[in-house]
Amino acid sequence: MTSPTKSPAPAAAPGTGGVGESPLRPDGTLKVAGEFAYASDLWMEGMLWGATLRSPHPRARIRSLDIGPALAMPGVRAVLTHEDVPGRKTFGIDHTDDQPVLAIDQVRHQGEPVALVAADHPETARRAMDRIAVDYEVLEPVTDPRAVIADPEGLRVQDRGGITRHQPVRVGDVDAAKAEAAVVVSGEYEVGIQDQAFLGPESGLAIPAEDGGVDLHVSTQWIHNDLKQIAPCLALREDQIHMTLAGVGGAFGGREDLSMQIHAAMLALHTGRPVKMSYNRYESFFGHVHRHPAQMRYEFGAARDGRLLYADVEIVLDGGAYTSSTMNVVGNAASLGVGPYEIPNIRIDGYGVYTNNPPCGAMRGFGAVQACFAYESMMDRLAAACGLDPLEIRRRNAVSQGSRLATGQVIESPAPLAEMLTRLEAMPMPPGPDRPDLRNLPGGVSQTTHGEGVVRGVGYGVGLKNICFSEGFDDLSTARVRLEVIGGEATALVHTAAAEVGQGLVTVQEQIARTELGVQRVTIAPADNRVGDAGSSSASRQSYMTGGAVKTACEAVRAELLARAARRFGRTDLALVGGKIMSRADGALGTIEDVLGDAAIEETREYHHRRTTPMDPVTGQGRTHTQLALCVHRAVVDVDVDLGLVKVVELAAVQDVGKIINRTGVEGQIHGGTAQGLGLALMEEIVVTGGLIRNPSFTDYLIPTILDMPPMRLEILENPDPEAPYGLRGAGEPPTLSSTPAVVAAIRDATGRALTRVPVRPEHIVAGP
Repeated sequence: MTSPTKSPAPAAAPGTGGVGESPLRPDGTLKVAGEFAYASDLWMEGMLWGATLRSPHPRARIRSLDIGPALAMPGVRAVLTHEDVPGRKTFGIDHTDDQPVLAIDQVRHQGEPVALVAADHPETARRAMDRIAVDYEVLEPVTDPRAVIADPEGLRVQDRGGITRHQPVRVGDVDAAKAEAAVVVSGEYEVGIQDQAFLGPESGLAIPAEDGGVDLHVSTQWIHNDLKQIAPCLALREDQIHMTLAGVGGAFGGREDLSMQIHAAMLALHTGRPVKMSYNRYESFFGHVHRHPAQMRYEFGAARDGRLLYADVEIVLDGGAYTSSTMNVVGNAASLGVGPYEIPNIRIDGYGVYTNNPPCGAMRGFGAVQACFAYESMMDRLAAACGLDPLEIRRRNAVSQGSRLATGQVIESPAPLAEMLTRLEAMPMPPGPDRPDLRNLPGGVSQTTHGEGVVRGVGYGVGLKNICFSEGFDDLSTARVRLEVIGGEATALVHTAAAEVGQGLVTVQEQIARTELGVQRVTIAPADNRVGDAGSSSASRQSYMTGGAVKTACEAVRAELLARAARRFGRTDLALVGGKIMSRADGALGTIEDVLGDAAIEETREYHHRRTTPMDPVTGQGRTHTQLALCVHRAVVDVDVDLGLVKVVELAAVQDVGKIINRTGVEGQIHGGTAQGLGLALMEEIVVTGGLIRNPSFTDYLIPTILDMPPMRLEILENPDPEAPYGLRGAGEPPTLSSTPAVVAAIRDATGRALTRVPVRPEHIVAGP
């Protein structure tokens, strides 16, 4: 069959620009003009519409399931249950025996898929779902993660028991250090469930192929990992499935796990017709994982001068009904659980548990966000107890190059945290509250105040985030680069499977090809599985990994080009400079076009980062992470202390990115990560009661708008990492860590409240402790 209409075309470069410049994004104008083709825009003649029947209960046994009334409806072409799964009935991003494609004999969370419908019209499919009769025996859900830790076998949700992973970290002698500490502070902290809240809901189109396979056009973050899960469930070879990245409307970790991929493919193979599935916003809240909620207990001990002596920490992460990436999230939370501070004695216990709450997995910050809120809150408590400024307490304990993290890993590249804090402190403060202009006060034009009861506060936050995959994972990316002459001009075609999810990776690949090959015309082929694995667009890794792969493939193309030039010109002292073949002795000898003629050069290369090791299961020690990145924030807020309303006046940030590949892109990442951190601090939470989601809509789940996001001051540092391509340091996640505690610290400064839970709500400010 032919390709679906509105499938994203190869993106041609709109102009020039190499590494270090900020060329226009090829998708930017289309997105602003509303002309970009997202997955939900896909359409094909004769296609059917798929829909998913989901459980209304967080925990229940399925006594019986009758699909007959749905099948009898006019326009309904298929109704499928777990009995119709062609191959393996389970899938999972980390454990393939983890999550049922469709519920078999029980449901473990609200929204679990139970049956599928394909119909001629989307409303027909949805009405047919109402005709499917499911008899549930409702059971008491397991919803308290601490109760699971206390009784992991009695409160098991999965066959593996109640605990997904327990990761200890042990350094020194905490008990002995407690006896020596002059200052001790402790606290309990909680982080609610945050949603990725991408604006483009899960969508895709499955098309039966002539060889019995299927073509999938989906919005995803990791094509090849999807493929490894999908193929066994469909009883197909991987080479029978052609996956193409459709337009992605945001991701932030929520598209790492499968959603509609297997379901749409099952319906397409069963009916022999293309099937489109597109979730509405309500279904999207049940159709993807969320950020893990956390319950954390911290105790810090220090000398009189504020220098830390020990940290005693427990971190409990609720993974919900299925594993997803909980094991890796626990690893991150435990290994980064005390942040970028030198502490000689550490005891951390990180737990991930199963419950019947919504499944949780990857989200920007990946375990480090939760821990950062706790340890930064603790640093402020310690500063107060020691009579020190919040910045000074952090400077005295800051890591630097040569320091050891909690896992024993030595920081080998620059880590200028003390300098970053000093730079942040030197940034000018915003002017005082503009009382005559209501738009600049808490509550805005609602006229809740004219300035009375408004108090200003200032707070700081520091975040340390790992970059790329960790704990021994053989992280790689593949790139194919072809150089040829088209229309008389040297042209590079770059082909990877890396997902452009809005982060600007397409532009970065173009910039690298221009820099390495000296050409201006660069085309990025659609991402699909006709080229090797590029890994996930997560962990702030794509500029590092796929950028490294593109750079390496371009270097191989350049070497072959110069070898051909050497044969043509009879010279060996050649270099490629700005598209010209140069000799050190004689200058320009010719151009790329002269050397290539009608021929082409194509090279494919894999790029691997340096090896890491798993955390020791008893001590947590190991060379766990590939790269580490720092960001520091200052938040200035105005708080109406009578009504509990908050206006974030300004956010300032200093971040070390190693090497700026695209300044506009980096600034956008810092702004975007900061906005999500602000959202977690003040408004974003999926409210769950008894395993049931109470606010699955953008009416009741609030995300920051342009009116909530304040102006930002940025200072971007470049301390190159010698192990990374161009010395770059992943930039997308670190600002999500430090922005949340900075905002909360500023509210504490204004109100004097302890504020141990995020998001902070008005009642916490008005009536909290």
